[in-house]
Amino acid sequence: MLLQPLNEPAAQRAGVRLLLLRDDLTHPELPGNKWRKLKYNLQEARRLGYDTVLTFGGAYSNHLAAVATAGRLTGLRTIGVVRGDELAAVPPNPTLARAAADGMALRFMDRATYRRKQEPHVLEALLRETGPAYVIPEGGSNALALPGCAELVAELQTQTAFDYLCVACGTGGTLAGLLTGLHHQHYAVGFAALKGADFLRADIHSLTQHATGYTYTNWELQTAYHGGGYARLSPALRQFIVEFQQRHGILLDPIYTSKMMVGILDLLEQGYFQPSSTVVAVHTGGLQAWAGFGAIVPLGV
Repeated sequence: MLLQPLNEPAAQRAGVRLLLLRDDLTHPELPGNKWRKLKYNLQEARRLGYDTVLTFGGAYSNHLAAVATAGRLTGLRTIGVVRGDELAAVPPNPTLARAAADGMALRFMDRATYRRKQEPHVLEALLRETGPAYVIPEGGSNALALPGCAELVAELQTQTAFDYLCVACGTGGTLAGLLTGLHHQHYAVGFAALKGADFLRADIHSLTQHATGYTYTNWELQTAYHGGGYARLSPALRQFIVEFQQRHGILLDPIYTSKMMVGILDLLEQGYFQPSSTVVAVHTGGLQAWAGFGAIVPLGV
């Protein structure tokens, strides 16, 4: 586990030690939080006797890419249900092409049905078509995702003392897992990558309640740093990513960690973090998403 100091002027002015936890470097093919969320789900699939995993995601989903890779590495068959049946008629984008190359069978679902994918009769109909499969929800966020994410906290505590732990949020599973690992100690701050993500507070609460029975109060969800919405890469955010890479030699992903870093630096300027505290931000990976943003990308992609 690599902790990289970020000598940002905003942190210096705030009197805060800012560190970036490079979880994007933990595995050559399955870096970051996606593997942590899958770890115990894949073990459970094996325990229950399944040889196939079925999951859901959008056209550029980090989760679909991770499940496909995990299937190749573990010998499990994988099925990816992709949002948007119109995508079946066009050549696959780099994310879906990579998932297919890793052995994932892609199925395309119309958007209206996709919104109802969690309804029992929709899922039952899907499984009648695909055959038996262990189902992992979109984004990988369920009770079994939490212990894998909680292990990050234990690993971090062997490296440094800290006061705040910051992470980007899509479905909320990673933040929920970190909360269970923090055991009411320290403070967690989530940064929503989606516009209109207030619903995530209830989802995170539900995940932690189901997994541990506890109500955690040592956390906050920041919803103002979505950058225009999920998978929206504004010129300003792209420029921030380029300049951050020039300063630190670290490439951020365009959907999650970059937005978190924008938020952290803004909160530092606002005096959100206590002076003399240590703030650890988690780089959760997701660099494969750059393939979906055209030819003009930062160095190293």
